[in-house]
Amino acid sequence: MRLSYPHRPRRNRLRPPLALLAASALAASALAACSGGDGPEHSVDAFLAGWRSGDLQAVGFVDPTGAKVPAADVAREIKELSGELAATPPTLTRRGEAKVTKDVATAVVKVDWALTGQTRWTYDRQVRLTRGGDEWRMIWEPQLVHEQLTRGDRLGLRRDAATRAAVLDDTGQPIVAPRPVVRVGLQPSEVTDLPGLTRKLDAAFRAIRPAITPPVDLSGLPKRLADADPGAFVEVVTLREEAYRQIKSRVHDLPGTKFRSDKLDLAPTREFARAVLGSVDQAQADDLAKHPDRYVAGDLVGHGGLQGRHDERLRGTPGLTVITERPGPDGTLVPTGTEVFRSEPQPGQPLKTTLDVATQNAADTALRGEKRRAALVAVRISDGAVLAAANGPGAAGENLAFTAQVPPGSTFKMVSALGLLDRGAVTPDATVDCPRTLPVDGRSFKNSDNFELGPVPFRTDFAKSCNTAFAALAPKLGPDGLAVAGRSLGLEGQWDVGLDAFTGKVSANGGATEQAAATIGQGTTVVSPLAMASATAAVARGRFEQPKLVLDPAPTQPAVPGPQLKPESVEAVKAMMREVVTAGSGSALRDVPGAPVHGKTGTGEYDDNPAHTHAWFVGWQGDVAFAVFVEKGGASTATAVPAVERFLRALKR
Repeated sequence: MRLSYPHRPRRNRLRPPLALLAASALAASALAACSGGDGPEHSVDAFLAGWRSGDLQAVGFVDPTGAKVPAADVAREIKELSGELAATPPTLTRRGEAKVTKDVATAVVKVDWALTGQTRWTYDRQVRLTRGGDEWRMIWEPQLVHEQLTRGDRLGLRRDAATRAAVLDDTGQPIVAPRPVVRVGLQPSEVTDLPGLTRKLDAAFRAIRPAITPPVDLSGLPKRLADADPGAFVEVVTLREEAYRQIKSRVHDLPGTKFRSDKLDLAPTREFARAVLGSVDQAQADDLAKHPDRYVAGDLVGHGGLQGRHDERLRGTPGLTVITERPGPDGTLVPTGTEVFRSEPQPGQPLKTTLDVATQNAADTALRGEKRRAALVAVRISDGAVLAAANGPGAAGENLAFTAQVPPGSTFKMVSALGLLDRGAVTPDATVDCPRTLPVDGRSFKNSDNFELGPVPFRTDFAKSCNTAFAALAPKLGPDGLAVAGRSLGLEGQWDVGLDAFTGKVSANGGATEQAAATIGQGTTVVSPLAMASATAAVARGRFEQPKLVLDPAPTQPAVPGPQLKPESVEAVKAMMREVVTAGSGSALRDVPGAPVHGKTGTGEYDDNPAHTHAWFVGWQGDVAFAVFVEKGGASTATAVPAVERFLRALKR
């Protein structure tokens, strides 16, 4: 009998059968097992996190036979298998979701090791899981770390150093190149009088010019000879061939001395642009501590100068090989002969500079006899190329040529004169009094050795370097006129030369006393030799152009060239700088061979004692502008000018 209920809602007609509901529930449960917190992915992710942290307690493990494996044992074995890479666990990433077939699941894992430097070793591994009840457990085997690993293996890392690239001179030739040397040594069995031999060797080594700094230390010779085999070659010192030739007649026939010829990568001379080039040495403790991912013991590392600044470019990328090793009978790890990864070393890229060997040698020669700290910079006027940057005495490590921040003294009258001429405040032939002293707001300005010239043409005040005349003209420059003139010559600019460089700081907006002091290169004005050489080149050229030292890689942000300077002002300054040499404080340079020399002397007071002065000279000859600075050098005519003469005469050889 069929019953009908015409007044009840008919929504039951949309309800699915009970069997379909059950099937849907099972499907949803299976989906959750694959992708939710209870699926195999949860165990895989926990395993990856535990691999990196070393704590795998959140993961269950079985071996391929199904036997349980303690999580601590797996953590220990992963660390052992990782060998030399254990200290830097890989980055681990699951690729997609696991594939499940009944009670077995597989997942793909990306393993990414960050090796020394920027080299990465990446590969995929397939991991397997098995379900026991409602838990997914990892199937542990050494191949899970890498397919070529078996129990007892260790990963080892081998480095192949890249070929270090050269720093090139302006012709594209390596500045550092193989050069002949002589290794001076002793054979213990043939030494008959060690104290006497030591005295003679010491005297000979001290006679070498330029002097070896620091001197050769012979104090340890007795012990070294006693510890060596009788027929051994005990090296005392390695000398450049030219240094050895100086003393060959004094040491060659001494009983017990032996000599071996060799070649080493060296600059043209021991002091050749040393502070600018920097040095290449084995990695030091602070290198290893600061960059453990970049250097290892025994690596060659650039320190200071161009070698330090551009070390990454010059050194290249070392080659890396990951191998497998196994403990030998004595426990020492022995390579198995299996390579699992290799990256070939990539040689460094050379650094092209503007340094000219002949000009640099002349600059080094000029400072060679100077016992005080000194610097000489030479810049080619036509294009701003830095031809030489010497620092002394000897192979000095500090690059005063680029980074000194010292008062320029009367060399800055070149800038002051340009500013005064630009403003129409004076002409070269205008009469400007040069008294012995000049009071300014209670401070007395005076001339060197208290000289006075009286009323003379301004060009004579410049040539004779009259402080009082310039101090009297200071108000005509206004509060910032000197700074404006300095900036027109590139001072205070943002330069990109490939090394740290101080471009100067020019006094501005000071009181009357400060303004007067600034016109003669005192007060708060400070410069570097590079800044003054560049400013001098700008005067000679008629326009500022940033000096350049490194050509390749090209500077990323070079300073924009300045506008043309006022021709009448520049020509007047040039004429006055020539008069400095023909009839003024630089007259010692009148007979230097070659093109006419232009210049300006300067003594810069560096503390409250007027007797304490640095010595300066800036100028040019032909296409070469230069600045010479001698720290605590006193009168420029006694130190800086003779250095300039040595430089120019050496350049003409």
